[in-house]
Amino acid sequence: MLEQEESIQDAVNEVGRVATALSLEGFDTDGSAITVNAVPFTSKGQQLKNYQTPYGEVAVERYVYQSGWGGATYCPLDQDARIINSSTPRFARIASYKYAVMKSTLAQKDLAENHHRKVSRCYLQDIAEEVATVVESKESGWRYKDPQLDGVVDRISLGIDGTTILFCDDGYREAMVGTISLYNCVGRRLHTIYVGAEPEYGKQRFYERMEKEIAIYKDRYPLAHWVGVADGAKDLWPWLQEHTQIQVLDFFHASGYLDKAAMGVVPKKNERKNWMDVRAHELKHEPGKVTELLEEMKEALAQRKLGTKVKEGLKTAITYYQNNQARMDYPSYRAEFLPIGSGVTEAACKTLVKERMCGSGMKWKSSGASQVLRIRGLIQTEGRWNQFWEKVSRYGI
Repeated sequence: MLEQEESIQDAVNEVGRVATALSLEGFDTDGSAITVNAVPFTSKGQQLKNYQTPYGEVAVERYVYQSGWGGATYCPLDQDARIINSSTPRFARIASYKYAVMKSTLAQKDLAENHHRKVSRCYLQDIAEEVATVVESKESGWRYKDPQLDGVVDRISLGIDGTTILFCDDGYREAMVGTISLYNCVGRRLHTIYVGAEPEYGKQRFYERMEKEIAIYKDRYPLAHWVGVADGAKDLWPWLQEHTQIQVLDFFHASGYLDKAAMGVVPKKNERKNWMDVRAHELKHEPGKVTELLEEMKEALAQRKLGTKVKEGLKTAITYYQNNQARMDYPSYRAEFLPIGSGVTEAACKTLVKERMCGSGMKWKSSGASQVLRIRGLIQTEGRWNQFWEKVSRYGI
């Protein structure tokens, strides 16, 4: 049966090539003069071009045009059939998706093994580059609808974080990840928008992309309360304060600092875990416990004789809590069903960036990283990948 299925696949590809060639010819003109943006173009005759399709390569004779002033030629078939880098739109969609979700060698093998389509790694990269260019160029003009949401959007959480990628020339650099999560009135997450950006000094382009998305969602849900959640990095808070009404320190980072404090506060080793568990519970559920915990840590620092390493850990915890105390009112946040964790954003660092871009031996250039992250952002945000291709089909590129 397997051999028969392989033969069927080859037959399907053969029929697909014939049918696709005929379909492409249907998008061509008859050679008559045309007008493009009020400029007259005349035919230069038919020229043969090879197109890549899901079923294999096909050669099609099609008319090309040029204006009376010379310059670049224009092919109506390529425009009307939505050709992307000599690829039909469906093959561009298949190839760019595979390249974005798996390394190029695996994408190449997957196409050969499962589709009987042999293409070079360079061509896969070229298609992904073209698709990412379209994504970028249409970013300001094309808006995407949210999927059908199971509830009314009452709160919107904004998160940003960074994670490192190995670059060819610069070593490890920080790529940025942003999330915009929609919640209902009882704190249930309904939908998340993902943005990934290649490393850049100053992060200006990343912030601009995030602000475009924020503007869309503030317009779309004008009554929603905006909450910024982050891990405590100082450079993130000013930007979050500008765009959100409430800022929350990620609870799991906050409770993680109890480990640094425990050795300085609790003399007996076998009592430290219980102390950390109790203090973490109090931080989350009991009002005013941040102040009490700070006093407890300061008292231990002042009165106990501590080794250098233990003292430094305790000082670090005290400084962290002092700097973020205003963002640690977890009992109030929970009472209002606000998110208190940045897990969505931290998970995005892994699923959006690490899983594809940090494999064994991988090194990137800025342009390649940007292309993959733009496509993966569309794929990971529910509904956007399909909508993008629907818009390509409708409006062209």
